[in-house]
Amino acid sequence: MTAGEETPVVRYARKGPVATVTMNRPDYRNAQNSAMTYALDRAFYRAAEDDEVKVVVLAGEGRHFSAGHDIGSPGRDAHLPFDRKAGLWWDHSDKTGAESRYARESEVYLGMCRRWRELPKPVIASVQGACVAGGLMLAWICDLIVAADDAFFADPVVRMGIPGVEYFAHPWVMPPRIAKEFLYTGDRMPARRAYELGMVNRVVPRDELADRTRELAEHIAEMPRMGLALTKRAVNQAEDLQGLHTGLDSVFGLHHLAHAHNAETARDSLGGMDIKKMKEAGS
Repeated sequence: MTAGEETPVVRYARKGPVATVTMNRPDYRNAQNSAMTYALDRAFYRAAEDDEVKVVVLAGEGRHFSAGHDIGSPGRDAHLPFDRKAGLWWDHSDKTGAESRYARESEVYLGMCRRWRELPKPVIASVQGACVAGGLMLAWICDLIVAADDAFFADPVVRMGIPGVEYFAHPWVMPPRIAKEFLYTGDRMPARRAYELGMVNRVVPRDELADRTRELAEHIAEMPRMGLALTKRAVNQAEDLQGLHTGLDSVFGLHHLAHAHNAETARDSLGGMDIKKMKEAGS
């Protein structure tokens, strides 16, 4: 639960060898507040520890997978302390300025995503509607992405003067020139284009998304658990050898340079952009 919300922000269900983790803030397009982030963390741990679970599906309730980080809903809780799980940085909530932002985002954004990427079971993102900014980060830490034909992907944070989201996997999930266009314009990439670029594994009709994702998950679940875990580790290590791990670190620093610059020269660390302005700009 989170302040002002009476239902769980994340639901967990298991059917046979497949666990489904569902973001559950549909009224806010599954915007990710801290309560949701830590609930996702608990759900992924639960799936990892359950020997009956072979494959995990990550989904979003309602019309959209996730519109990204919560920058203004009634449940926004970025100022609150949470028990840190992803790193050893100090509590951000009693700090100010860049010290607060860096500590918090090292934990709930970069740190969490890195750890979830290493979950030793295959994770499939089941994406419909908006998969924007922080939503991209959640989809990208998954091993496979099944997208509905109404899905779209975007990282519009350059409008805030920020060089992409904290988990900066752009040049690894798409060709570099496409990544630049994706960031420079902030335009939406439809599911079919994402499939053509290899960022998405399958595109399916919207009303078949859940069933087709589950079919894939159950097919993968026929493989031995250790074989899946080692295969996932092998591919992840190959990506890291191609620079993903160090690239994430280096761009995370640029990301926070941009936040600090905004805080000095604009209204706030987001460059004065809020939900209304981002929507007006087409995000």
